[in-house]
Amino acid sequence: MIAFNKPYGVICQFTETAGHTSLKSFIPLPNFYPAGRLDADSEGLVLLTDDGKLQNKLSDPDHKLPKIYWVEVEGLPTWAALEKLRRGVTLNIDHKQFTTRPAQARHMETPPQLWPRQPPVRVRASIPTAWLELTLFEGKNRQVRRMTAAVGLPTLRLIRYAVGEHTLADLPPGKWREVL
Repeated sequence: MIAFNKPYGVICQFTETAGHTSLKSFIPLPNFYPAGRLDADSEGLVLLTDDGKLQNKLSDPDHKLPKIYWVEVEGLPTWAALEKLRRGVTLNIDHKQFTTRPAQARHMETPPQLWPRQPPVRVRASIPTAWLELTLFEGKNRQVRRMTAAVGLPTLRLIRYAVGEHTLADLPPGKWREVL
């Protein structure tokens, strides 16, 4: 299995798409596929494997692997907003109402050893920003972004820090390593 720190703008597939770099530009190994995805606007940990059963286990929400996200949001989180994230947020995904599973949510300091994003996150001097740590046990399309928006805290930057026991610790953007 491979742990990869996906940079902003890279798509989680090996086929190039107009305007986006793919995993092929970073990972030269054949027959590896992502176990779960991050959208092009998100950064961070993507696990890849050449084992189909393991790929299913890692990406299937029934296995309840925790996924930790560091989220820079526009605005300052209130107790009420964090509590809504913890209880579950009702979202409209693909024209269907869906309530997220309860999540762990907390305000955090700027993540340590955070790399600069290219392009940089927009800054508006009149609107403060904050960082949240969210731990989810599921993964719907753009779920973190939808959850933070639903509680009045639009996402500015999204980094997946961990999947289960695997983390980004000491893994720079655009680099990968083999993991057990």
